Amino acid sequence: MDKRDGFTKLLAILGTVLTAFTALAPFIFGLASLIAGRRYLLDWLMPAEFFPVALAGGLALLWAALRARSRRNWVGWSLGSAAVLLVGGMAVASLSGLASGAIEPEGIWWGVVTGCILLYWLAVAAMAVGGGLLIGDLFRRSES
Repeated sequence: MDKRDGFTKLLAILGTVLTAFTALAPFIFGLASLIAGRRYLLDWLMPAEFFPVALAGGLALLWAALRARSRRNWVGWSLGSAAVLLVGGMAVASLSGLASGAIEPEGIWWGVVTGCILLYWLAVAAMAVGGGLLIGDLFRRSES
């Protein structure tokens, strides 16, 4: 039996806010920099730095999705993909010597690490979208 109570809704809302913040943080802080009178700066590594926030949000979303029996695959796959991509990118950076500075940030290894980080960012954004859809499911079904 699925649970669509207030706790499940709270988990879904909290998880969506945390994952959406992680995905949108570079744009938010970039706009703040622009408004402060400087130029627009996009820190594309920021979502990776906010991984603990994304993980907490993703786990809250997964718990809500499991309780509601809705959007489980979407949330689960995007959370798993985000974790694997970030850890994989960090492992490649460490093993290739990019993380220590032993090799220059160029070539195939730089491309692989950059690709992993950008795909991680997309996975976190997909998690936030899944959370929004889960919230819609929870509130739509509770009203009928």
